[in-house]
Amino acid sequence: MSYKSRRKRKKPIFPEHRTPPGSPPGVLIADPEAQPTTVHVMAYGPAGLVEQDLKDLTELSGLMAAWPVTWINVDGLENLDLIRTLGEMLGLHKLALEDVVNLHQRAKAEDYGSNLFIVTHMVSMEETLQIEQMSLFLGRNFVLTFQYLPGDSLDPVRTRLRGGAGNLRSSGPDYLAYALLDAVLDGYFPVLETLGERLEDMEVNILTEVSPEARNRIHEARRDLLNLRRAVWPQREAFNLIVRDPMPLISPEMRPYFRDTYDHVIQIIDLVETYREFATDLTDLYLSSVSNRMNEIMKVLTIIATIFIPLSFIASLYGMNFNPGASPFNMPELNWTLGYPFALLLMIGTASAMLLYFRHRDWL
Repeated sequence: MSYKSRRKRKKPIFPEHRTPPGSPPGVLIADPEAQPTTVHVMAYGPAGLVEQDLKDLTELSGLMAAWPVTWINVDGLENLDLIRTLGEMLGLHKLALEDVVNLHQRAKAEDYGSNLFIVTHMVSMEETLQIEQMSLFLGRNFVLTFQYLPGDSLDPVRTRLRGGAGNLRSSGPDYLAYALLDAVLDGYFPVLETLGERLEDMEVNILTEVSPEARNRIHEARRDLLNLRRAVWPQREAFNLIVRDPMPLISPEMRPYFRDTYDHVIQIIDLVETYREFATDLTDLYLSSVSNRMNEIMKVLTIIATIFIPLSFIASLYGMNFNPGASPFNMPELNWTLGYPFALLLMIGTASAMLLYFRHRDWL
């Protein structure tokens, strides 16, 4: 059974649906723009796999009883009754369910005894950067994931389950939780690669051309990197908690795998910080290019003004109204046949000499 492909996201980068101030703890209030809720189940074990879209939650108990591991994926958070019913069936804490529908959560990991609750964030780069909260519950024989929108970065895990590749079908739910979290983190690297390529293109463009569009692109890249930082930094603490503290639902054999996800988080953080520094350097480069361009313009204008200073002096000198008939020293050139051509040649010669001098000093 094929899974729905990713839809184009038009939601804000970080949806900010929150419970109204003063609401009792554990109250579920849906986002007015929440998508319709669908439930997709993959129940499996060494013997095989069953995959289906659930229309009735009563079928879930039979699947969980028949198969060692059940992955329940919920897309869309509109149907609060269905979410409450799932919580009751699987023994989920009401505060954790409240965090599922409130989409401003930091990445975190909380141990509720019978289940482990993890909040992480998926990223994608379409026309713009999109970041979506994913909530994951790990139980003794199930993994439950909640997503705000259909479409995700988890298709590699589905493909491995359908094909029976690797250790997924023969492993427990903790291995499935690791595989899902690892797929989420792997989704960061193509996004960071795209941002890195954009920054390199911006650097080349800034060195060749300075325009307001370049400034806007740098601002957008810095904003995307800031949002990525907001998404990934809390995951460092969450994954460190999983690795550091004993978790009854995570077997000792799985701890090296979760340490691997922690290493991925550190790599992502390093890349984000490197690109943020790069974007800051691009801002400085843009400002320097603008300043250099302004200096070039001012240099040309200053040279033009400097050239016209002696020309203006010559023109004003011969514009004085001294009568040459009153004295032989009063501007004898006024009665000279070649007086006007001489004045023009004097201006041209002065301007040429100044241009040659400026060129000799490398001012031009």
